[in-house]
Amino acid sequence: MTVAYAEHGSIATLTLDNPPVNALSVAVRQGLRDGLRRALAEPTVAAIIVMGKGRNFIAGADIREFGRPPQPPRLVEVIAEIEASAKPVIAAIDGVALGGGLEVALGCHFRIGTPRAQLGLPEVKIGIIPGAGGVERLPRLIGIEPALKMMVSGDPVRAAKAKELGILDAIVEGDLAAEARAFAERVLAEKRPIRRLGQMPIPGADGDWRQLIEAQRKLASKQNRGQISPQKVIDCVANAITLPFDQAVAETIRVINELIPSEQAKALRYAFFAEREAGKVPDIEAGTAPRPLRGAAVIGAGTMGAGIAMCFADAGIPVRILESSAEALEKGLARIGKLYDEMVQKGRIGAAEREKRLGLIAKAAGYEALGEADIVIEAAFEEMAVKRDVFAKLDAACKRDAVLASNTSYLDINEIAAATRRPESVIGLHFFSPANVMKLLEIVRGKATGKDVVATAQALAKMLGKVGVVCGVCHGFVANRSRGAMTREANFLVDEGALPHEVDRVLYEFGMPMGPFAVADLAGIDVGWRVRRSFDATRRKDERYSPTADRLYELGRYGQKTGKGWYRYEPGSRTPLPDPEVEAVILKSSKDQGITRRAIGEDEILARCLYAAVNEGAKILEEGVALRASDIDVMWLYGFGFPRWRGGPMYWADTVGLGKVYDGVQRFHREQGTFWTPAPLLRRLAESGGSFTAG
Repeated sequence: MTVAYAEHGSIATLTLDNPPVNALSVAVRQGLRDGLRRALAEPTVAAIIVMGKGRNFIAGADIREFGRPPQPPRLVEVIAEIEASAKPVIAAIDGVALGGGLEVALGCHFRIGTPRAQLGLPEVKIGIIPGAGGVERLPRLIGIEPALKMMVSGDPVRAAKAKELGILDAIVEGDLAAEARAFAERVLAEKRPIRRLGQMPIPGADGDWRQLIEAQRKLASKQNRGQISPQKVIDCVANAITLPFDQAVAETIRVINELIPSEQAKALRYAFFAEREAGKVPDIEAGTAPRPLRGAAVIGAGTMGAGIAMCFADAGIPVRILESSAEALEKGLARIGKLYDEMVQKGRIGAAEREKRLGLIAKAAGYEALGEADIVIEAAFEEMAVKRDVFAKLDAACKRDAVLASNTSYLDINEIAAATRRPESVIGLHFFSPANVMKLLEIVRGKATGKDVVATAQALAKMLGKVGVVCGVCHGFVANRSRGAMTREANFLVDEGALPHEVDRVLYEFGMPMGPFAVADLAGIDVGWRVRRSFDATRRKDERYSPTADRLYELGRYGQKTGKGWYRYEPGSRTPLPDPEVEAVILKSSKDQGITRRAIGEDEILARCLYAAVNEGAKILEEGVALRASDIDVMWLYGFGFPRWRGGPMYWADTVGLGKVYDGVQRFHREQGTFWTPAPLLRRLAESGGSFTAG
């Protein structure tokens, strides 16, 4: 039974039971309607409660029904019946009430929630819009501007904020069912009027609401560049203001029916499932227990180390920081304090929360102070000798069940683990910069890494609010290795005739947040120089190599940190400006390499950059370094800002057609040489009509 019916005196309770998250499947919709009608027909029932079994109210529609013919009863019809009820209906919310779940709650006449409740309309994130009256009801409840912000961002609000906005009538502690019945009794005793949102006016609808709409359009264009659904939800909010309720709902349904089969919605749904699939590692059984994570330590207080320490503090986990000198440690702690100060200034956290988080970060006097840490993350200088020395010391100082992790972005985890007597406890945890902001955590599994250590890393990712993706060992692992192919071609394109701002513009217009040269300036050209030096010993003498970035490094052009890199930067500004001096360096570099520069079109720039990444991704898959093509996509979505509405590079290649991609790779192989050797997997899929991501 997906909806259980029970009576306690004059109160009927409808409890949704559709594990794991009470999604609104056809059976749940039918059960909700049947339960409502039964309660309305029962003369002894005076009020009705709707709640979810388990730890969630309703997580939303059953996304697996998208693209299929709708089956009755439609959710919009069920909600209309709830709202029309002559008996008060109370939504009792624990956990999440998202999408259709919040729309059900908005159809109820009153809403209460536990402190852990989260409410939102996240449909834009899967390329659609709320289609069961949420667009029309939420502005009537909380006003146009806050409703727009919630629906355009798709971000949920927690119980306290929901109460402040007016979505929740009360926040209750203790047993939710009992509290809901007590609330219902008060509604009846006080004869509170039933509030049917569909019949209420929208606050501010008689004012200058068009200015709010326009401001939100501009913001959405900036924050969701290229994505259609945020603009569509704004259109439908405008309809909710100008049209009668039923007519506005009908127009919203028309729009959502157009969006569901769209390419963007398909890509966003793919990304939704890819992220969830990334958490599944075939040989890590569901019952594999992670090691305890009560206290942590970080080696290094530089940019990455400080950011990683903040991740632990933000999650409420005590962390110690060890540095090679007192001066470096104090500098790192000052950096952390400054970052927390900025968060307070921007209203992201309060002063008390700042003090709480800073209180969780402590200095470590030496390696002996790390003895009780459950996990130690090394974020020292990116050199193998340094890493091995650190891990040998950790092996001697740390307790036997401690997880020893390296934040390396490309060095061999197996070689690092060999510096210890416990390689089964060593793992790579590659945070992306800035570590306290970026959501990707690349979990690098060595050949000896224990299953429980992998499970611990996955649990840590969740604790830190990261998206953890497991991969194997190779130089650069999955994310940086596949992106490195794109960066390589970008550099070659500049040597052949393009300019940095032209390459960056093409990729920015494709949807990337920044082009590769702007990214290089942000990360530091000196950092890229050190990475390239790590390849010097293994690079073949006949292999093509672009020296242009090295020449910028030799000129002291390290990027934003020095005010000049591939671009120049005005003091205090991060806006990249083309620099004639860089163009002169490029022209001389091309000449010295014997390259006759030529005009390069936008199509070639895009194909060279993205096909290179896709071909490298196919090689990574064939080698077994990545478990799934979708894992590569998730890394690009969260590590590099690949436009989510394009799904990821491997999914994008499928939409382009692997036959076309393979033909392009073959052409570039003939023109450019061995870097473009087609991946056997790409060839097989192209010839068989297969895809990376289907199935």
